[in-house]
Amino acid sequence: MRPKWVNLCALGVAALLMVGMAILATVTVPLTAEAQQGKLSQYTEFTDKRDADIWDIARGGELYDNWAAALDKELPQKTHPSYPSIGKKKGGVTWRCKECHGWDYMGEDGAYGRGGNYTGVKGIRRMAEKRVEEIEEIIIDKKHQYTDDMIPPGARRKLALFVSKGQVEMDQYIDRSTKRARGDVRRGASFFQTVCAICHGFDGAEMVSKSETELAAFGDQGMLGTFASNDPYETLHKIRNGQPGVGMVALRILSVRDQVDVLAYMQSLTKHRLKN
Repeated sequence: MRPKWVNLCALGVAALLMVGMAILATVTVPLTAEAQQGKLSQYTEFTDKRDADIWDIARGGELYDNWAAALDKELPQKTHPSYPSIGKKKGGVTWRCKECHGWDYMGEDGAYGRGGNYTGVKGIRRMAEKRVEEIEEIIIDKKHQYTDDMIPPGARRKLALFVSKGQVEMDQYIDRSTKRARGDVRRGASFFQTVCAICHGFDGAEMVSKSETELAAFGDQGMLGTFASNDPYETLHKIRNGQPGVGMVALRILSVRDQVDVLAYMQSLTKHRLKN
């Protein structure tokens, strides 16, 4: 007769294998039409609850990043009519919220205060804790011009909810002069290696939203170590809210401190892709 601990170990291994198979299934199995519709409803349907739902806030964060990718739509081809003439971008990208207001939500007062992303537009930090209904009205006003066809009402409410309840004061967690995260690398490693590495690899060399051809073209820029070091504000935003259009997990279930620890660890990862 086998010792009891052997049986317990066998059960533990079996459970881990079942979890692993379930995760792989979600990654590799193509979505059916019904599943695609369910994915879209994550953004367009809204449960009218008094308390802010962390899940809805994360979906709003993805919409802030790239509402078209999140809603499986195309960005308009023409430059946004309110995009400042001093800006250097053109076309559909100018319709993304982050393009004017920045990944740190501070607009001209933050990381977008100079360089190629400068537009002179104010950020959205002043809108934190404002009424969701008030923010919804701003999204569709003459200045912003987001129609129901672009961002349906349910999705618009999630975006407004993110602006009101989902922002974080980035300067508390990222040193603006060095771009270094004020986090604990060792603590961040435990989260990254148990949650993030299944898709991004233990060395951060995988970006699941990119094909092998695209990754090769990105070179070192496709390494999470490089990405997190060069663009810590964008990285923290995606850690908290996910990547629109690819099903990346939003880590809002973790505390902000834990999320910043993940960012700190990502910045410690190798920044050079190994040559075959």
